[in-house]
Amino acid sequence: MTLNQPQSPDAPCPCGRPQPYGRCCLPLHQGQPAPSPEALMRSRYSAFVLGLSDYLRQSWHSSTRPTELTLDGSPDWCSLQVLSSSEQGGQGKVHFRAIYRTGPGFGYLEENSDFVREQGHWFYIAGDTREGELKPGRNDRCPCGSGRKYKACCLSVFPSF
Repeated sequence: MTLNQPQSPDAPCPCGRPQPYGRCCLPLHQGQPAPSPEALMRSRYSAFVLGLSDYLRQSWHSSTRPTELTLDGSPDWCSLQVLSSSEQGGQGKVHFRAIYRTGPGFGYLEENSDFVREQGHWFYIAGDTREGELKPGRNDRCPCGSGRKYKACCLSVFPSF
Protein backbone atom coordinates (compact mmCIF):
# COMPACT_ATOMS: atom_id res chain seq x y z
CA MET A 1 0.00 0.00 0.00
CA THR A 2 1.34 3.43 -0.88
CA LEU A 3 1.87 5.90 1.94
CA ASN A 4 -0.83 8.54 2.37
CA GLN A 5 -3.16 6.57 0.11
CA PRO A 6 -6.74 7.40 1.08
CA GLN A 7 -8.38 4.42 2.73
CA SER A 8 -12.04 3.78 2.07
CA PRO A 9 -14.09 3.19 5.24
CA ASP A 10 -15.45 0.04 3.55
CA ALA A 11 -11.98 -1.38 2.78
CA PRO A 12 -10.47 -4.11 4.97
CA CYS A 13 -8.68 -2.59 7.94
CA PRO A 14 -4.87 -2.67 7.56
CA CYS A 15 -4.55 -3.98 11.13
CA GLY A 16 -5.95 -7.35 10.05
CA ARG A 17 -9.13 -7.44 12.10
CA PRO A 18 -12.21 -8.65 10.20
CA GLN A 19 -14.04 -5.29 10.48
CA PRO A 20 -13.81 -2.68 7.73
CA TYR A 21 -11.47 0.24 8.35
CA GLY A 22 -14.42 2.57 9.04
CA ARG A 23 -15.48 0.49 12.05
CA CYS A 24 -12.02 -0.52 13.23
CA CYS A 25 -9.08 1.92 13.18
CA LEU A 26 -10.63 4.96 11.43
CA PRO A 27 -12.57 6.14 14.52
CA LEU A 28 -9.31 6.07 16.52
CA HIS A 29 -7.50 7.94 13.75
CA GLN A 30 -10.26 10.57 14.03
CA GLY A 31 -9.73 11.01 17.78
CA GLN A 32 -11.86 8.37 19.52
CA PRO A 33 -9.94 6.91 22.51
CA ALA A 34 -8.65 3.37 22.07
CA PRO A 35 -10.43 0.92 24.41
CA SER A 36 -7.26 -1.11 25.07
CA PRO A 37 -3.50 -1.14 24.48
CA GLU A 38 -4.01 -3.70 21.71
CA ALA A 39 -6.54 -1.49 19.93
CA LEU A 40 -4.12 1.45 20.13
CA MET A 41 -1.24 -0.68 18.83
CA ARG A 42 -3.39 -1.92 15.92
CA SER A 43 -4.41 1.65 15.08
CA ARG A 44 -0.76 2.70 15.17
CA TYR A 45 0.17 -0.13 12.79
CA SER A 46 -2.62 1.03 10.45
CA ALA A 47 -1.29 4.58 10.74
CA PHE A 48 2.17 3.38 9.66
CA VAL A 49 0.59 1.59 6.68
CA LEU A 50 -1.43 4.69 5.72
CA GLY A 51 1.32 7.22 6.43
CA LEU A 52 -0.52 9.03 9.24
CA SER A 53 2.47 10.50 11.07
CA ASP A 54 0.35 13.09 12.95
CA TYR A 55 -1.73 10.30 14.51
CA LEU A 56 1.41 8.38 15.45
CA ARG A 57 2.78 11.42 17.27
CA GLN A 58 -0.54 12.14 18.99
CA SER A 59 -0.81 8.56 20.26
CA TRP A 60 2.79 8.62 21.57
CA HIS A 61 3.19 9.58 25.23
CA SER A 62 4.62 13.07 25.67
CA SER A 63 7.52 11.73 27.80
CA THR A 64 8.93 9.68 24.90
CA ARG A 65 7.37 11.34 21.82
CA PRO A 66 9.87 12.37 19.13
CA THR A 67 9.84 16.04 18.17
CA GLU A 68 9.51 15.07 14.51
CA LEU A 69 8.39 11.91 12.77
CA THR A 70 8.83 11.26 9.10
CA LEU A 71 7.69 8.08 7.44
CA ASP A 72 9.90 8.57 4.38
CA GLY A 73 11.61 5.30 3.62
CA SER A 74 9.13 3.22 5.62
CA PRO A 75 8.82 -0.35 4.46
CA ASP A 76 5.86 -1.73 2.55
CA TRP A 77 3.92 -3.17 5.50
CA CYS A 78 2.04 -6.38 4.70
CA SER A 79 0.46 -7.84 7.81
CA LEU A 80 0.28 -7.77 11.57
CA GLN A 81 0.29 -10.57 14.12
CA VAL A 82 -0.57 -9.82 17.74
CA LEU A 83 1.27 -12.43 19.79
CA SER A 84 0.04 -11.31 23.23
CA SER A 85 -1.68 -8.40 24.89
CA SER A 86 -2.36 -7.50 28.51
CA GLU A 87 -3.41 -4.61 30.66
CA GLN A 88 -3.49 -4.02 34.38
CA GLY A 89 -4.79 -0.76 35.73
CA GLY A 90 -3.26 2.03 33.70
CA GLN A 91 -0.41 -0.06 32.27
CA GLY A 92 -0.48 -2.21 29.15
CA LYS A 93 1.79 -4.46 27.11
CA VAL A 94 1.50 -5.75 23.56
CA HIS A 95 3.83 -8.20 21.84
CA PHE A 96 3.44 -8.10 18.06
CA ARG A 97 5.12 -8.96 14.80
CA ALA A 98 4.70 -6.75 11.73
CA ILE A 99 5.63 -8.22 8.35
CA TYR A 100 7.02 -6.08 5.53
CA ARG A 101 8.32 -6.55 2.00
CA THR A 102 12.05 -6.44 1.26
CA GLY A 103 12.27 -6.54 -2.53
CA PRO A 104 11.37 -10.09 -3.48
CA GLY A 105 11.31 -11.32 0.13
CA PHE A 106 9.90 -10.43 3.53
CA GLY A 107 11.20 -9.13 6.82
CA TYR A 108 9.66 -8.68 10.22
CA LEU A 109 9.74 -6.22 13.06
CA GLU A 110 8.88 -7.78 16.40
CA GLU A 111 8.24 -5.58 19.41
CA ASN A 112 7.27 -5.81 23.06
CA SER A 113 5.52 -2.48 23.56
CA ASP A 114 4.58 -0.60 26.72
CA PHE A 115 1.48 1.58 27.02
CA VAL A 116 0.03 3.85 29.67
CA ARG A 117 -3.51 5.15 30.18
CA GLU A 118 -3.97 8.77 31.21
CA GLN A 119 -7.28 10.62 31.44
CA GLY A 120 -9.09 7.83 29.59
CA HIS A 121 -6.60 7.66 26.68
CA TRP A 122 -3.99 4.99 26.00
CA PHE A 123 -0.56 6.16 24.84
CA TYR A 124 2.42 4.29 23.40
CA ILE A 125 5.50 4.65 25.64
CA ALA A 126 8.27 2.59 24.04
CA GLY A 127 9.15 -0.89 22.91
CA ASP A 128 11.96 -3.39 22.67
CA THR A 129 12.31 -4.32 19.02
CA ARG A 130 14.15 -6.80 16.89
CA GLU A 131 14.10 -7.32 13.15
CA GLY A 132 14.88 -10.21 10.91
CA GLU A 133 14.37 -11.87 7.57
CA LEU A 134 11.26 -13.97 7.20
CA LYS A 135 11.71 -17.21 5.26
CA PRO A 136 8.30 -18.79 4.66
CA GLY A 137 8.03 -22.36 3.45
CA ARG A 138 6.33 -23.11 0.14
CA ASN A 139 3.20 -24.40 1.87
CA ASP A 140 3.04 -21.70 4.57
CA ARG A 141 0.48 -18.93 4.32
CA CYS A 142 1.90 -16.06 2.31
CA PRO A 143 3.29 -13.26 4.51
CA CYS A 144 1.72 -10.66 2.20
CA GLY A 145 -1.61 -11.22 3.94
CA SER A 146 -3.48 -12.68 0.96
CA GLY A 147 -4.44 -15.84 2.85
CA ARG A 148 -3.06 -17.99 0.01
CA LYS A 149 -0.16 -20.43 0.22
CA TYR A 150 3.22 -18.81 -0.38
CA LYS A 151 3.94 -21.08 -3.40
CA ALA A 152 0.73 -19.92 -5.11
CA CYS A 153 1.16 -16.26 -4.25
CA CYS A 154 4.40 -14.31 -3.87
CA LEU A 155 6.74 -17.24 -4.52
CA SER A 156 5.19 -17.59 -7.97
CA VAL A 157 5.80 -13.85 -8.56
CA PHE A 158 9.43 -14.04 -7.36
CA PRO A 159 10.41 -17.66 -8.22
CA SER A 160 14.17 -17.07 -7.99
CA PHE A 161 13.91 -16.02 -4.34
